[in-house]
This record gives sequence, C-alpha cells and structure tokens, in this order.
Amino acid sequence: MAYFAVQYVYSNDAELVARVRPDHRSYLRTLVEAGTLKASGPYVGVQRDSALLVFSADDADQVRALIAQDPMSLNNVLESFTVTQWNPLLGVFAS
Repeated sequence: MAYFAVQYVYSNDAELVARVRPDHRSYLRTLVEAGTLKASGPYVGVQRDSALLVFSADDADQVRALIAQDPMSLNNVLESFTVTQWNPLLGVFAS
C-alpha cells in the first residue's frame, strides 16, 4: 500500500457545494471505515474552497476510482483535483 495526497478544488458555486457536502462527507466516512481514507478536511484561510484528502491505496488509479464515486464528482462540484503519491518519513503516517 502507498499513500496518496489528493487536493480538491471545488466549484465557485457555494450553494451547490453546500448542497452536496452532506452526501460527500457521508461517502468519505465509508472510506474511513474501510481504511482507505486516512484523513481529510478543508483548507483554512484560502481564497478558493478546497480540501486535502490522504488515501492509502495500491495505486493512483484506485484513488481516482474512489474520487469518481464521490458525490462531489458525481454532481460536477469538483473544479479540479490532483492525485500525488506521498512518502511520509516521519509522523503518524510513517511506517
């Protein structure tokens, strides 16, 4: 398993983001319970509504498949996202 840092940038349509957010968070909870999502949360004090998610997965394609099922993706709320493999050397994610 590897770690992947994912950055979400949400639509500028704040009403749409707010409407989809409860389903999005419910979906993320299922990923936490499955052990795939290790951490997630919004950036604070940034100009654009965005978030960081940390996944544990076999490869980036597996992460992209999970993102594709996120209500934020299914409802076209994500303006963009990036998936980057991450190698934590120290701290709670280090092995």
